[in-house]
Amino acid sequence: MTAPSKQIVVITGMSGSGKSTAIRALEDAGFFCIDNLPVLLLPKLTELAGGGHFERMALVIDVREGVFLKDAPRMLAEVRRAGHQVEVLFLDSSDDSLIRRFSETRRRHPLAPNGTVAEGIKAEREALRDLRELADQVIDSSALNVHDLKRMVQARFSPEPAAGPSLSIMSFGYRYGVPPQADLVLDVRFLPNPYFVPELKGLTGKVPKVSAYVLDREETQQFLDKVVDLCRFLFPRYQKEGKAYLTVALGCTGGKHRSVAIAAELTRRLQDANTRVQLWDRDIEKE
Repeated sequence: MTAPSKQIVVITGMSGSGKSTAIRALEDAGFFCIDNLPVLLLPKLTELAGGGHFERMALVIDVREGVFLKDAPRMLAEVRRAGHQVEVLFLDSSDDSLIRRFSETRRRHPLAPNGTVAEGIKAEREALRDLRELADQVIDSSALNVHDLKRMVQARFSPEPAAGPSLSIMSFGYRYGVPPQADLVLDVRFLPNPYFVPELKGLTGKVPKVSAYVLDREETQQFLDKVVDLCRFLFPRYQKEGKAYLTVALGCTGGKHRSVAIAAELTRRLQDANTRVQLWDRDIEKE
């Protein structure tokens, strides 16, 4: 009798990029989690967890594997051949962010115990190059706090069934940078800015009168109609190519007014029984 297929999430990536936060997020979501599993034991683990036990598992595999790290691609392929659904999530961050985090925690880099953190980061990027190329999704955590990262990971691997792709609709402010994890980036700065209306300046796009100021315009409605058409066209084609999770980012200047209102309306229009949609206003709380 063939053992049931399992959902296996392999978390990997740079030291300091948030792997511990990601594995805890999946544990909270009901996954059976193992940190620092020797990669050679992965096929045996799926065998021992057969019979319907631990249908969803999450594992951290990273440079702590040492010389066995090179075997990771082969082990992942073997588990996939056994019929299991394996997804690789690679967590990355800018060198500057990683150096700052190591400095704040006063930790030494695992690949440079007697050298500089920068040297360790360079060596780690090289060691993880093959796994990064295999990743189904890369999340850059440079601008994320632990709560943002947890929310993204749980939305990405939610156990809720969906026939279509899982979508994340994000509002953001260009002054804080374009979200590196976005698959589609749409600029809504062509619309009049509520920031310059005194009674609206201190509010956000979640407030009805701000939302109405943004949405009750012919050009806004035309824009939304075209974006929905584009999304409906692209999503099944992305899914056909194996990309089950998509992030659509809408940007205005500060990420508080126009992008927030439009992201909420786009979420409403795209939400249906076959599509799981998460809304995230990245910069709404920033000054």
